[in-house]
Amino acid sequence: MLTDDLARVDLNALQALVMVQDCQSFSEASQRLGVNQSTISYSVRGLRKAFNDPIFVRQGNSIVSTEKGRQLVQEAREILERMQALSSLRAFDPQTSTGSLTISCNHHERMFLIPAFVHEVHRQAPQVAVNIFESAVHGKQQLKENICDIVLGPVAIFGDIYYRRKLFTDSYACIMDPAHPLADGELTMEGYRQTRHIAVTHNGQWEALYFAALRVLDITITPSVIVPSHDNLEPLIRDTELVATIPYRLARRLSDRLTLKRFPLEVLLQIDMYWTERTHYSGLHAWARQILAEVSAKI
Repeated sequence: MLTDDLARVDLNALQALVMVQDCQSFSEASQRLGVNQSTISYSVRGLRKAFNDPIFVRQGNSIVSTEKGRQLVQEAREILERMQALSSLRAFDPQTSTGSLTISCNHHERMFLIPAFVHEVHRQAPQVAVNIFESAVHGKQQLKENICDIVLGPVAIFGDIYYRRKLFTDSYACIMDPAHPLADGELTMEGYRQTRHIAVTHNGQWEALYFAALRVLDITITPSVIVPSHDNLEPLIRDTELVATIPYRLARRLSDRLTLKRFPLEVLLQIDMYWTERTHYSGLHAWARQILAEVSAKI
């Protein structure tokens, strides 16, 4: 039988617990949940009493969780996701259903998957809204904090709470100005090594897979230009000797204005779809994931 203090713990308290852990701040957690900070404090006090543990302690200017606090957060997160999943266990009719989908991805996926996906969603489910967020390197955190429902990209997200489905595989290609000295003939590794490079790093927080493949061959390149994303490569490459190494499908979109060459190494780029148990059993989200898979099969 539950103690009186434990019996008073509700889902709102568990939600407050998880949000404080994710935000590392009572005030930010209250803003994210749209409640007063006093409500968050009251919920945490109840949890402290129920579990006989501080749960969160102040360390300098930061808030950190105790060992029991971390265990409680993990359990609370799973409980909340299961409750959300149970609430979604109902038949999904695209024509009449309402709701929203939030997908986090980057330029590559927005170019090839998202347009066809949005078109298909609006054709089949006209009352369903689609939100597209930039993932950069934060996809796992966005899923964990329920900021998005699905993450797309060449990323590896590990953990028991994550589901994965392979969508498609790409490879790398190089794009350059048509007047570039390497634009004629086959692109060799020696020529590639000696040219100037422009690289995408998502604000210095990410490294494309081809860098590691080059290091295996003891080849190191130092980019002359670094940019946060792929969306403005063409004007930066035009009339220069810069070479960008990017996914082949993306390079093909620019090949009518820039010269495309196969990257001298075969480096595969797998685009996966990730989601969590929160949406795993949802009719709307299961339908959306299937649409993404069908769109991917056609590219």
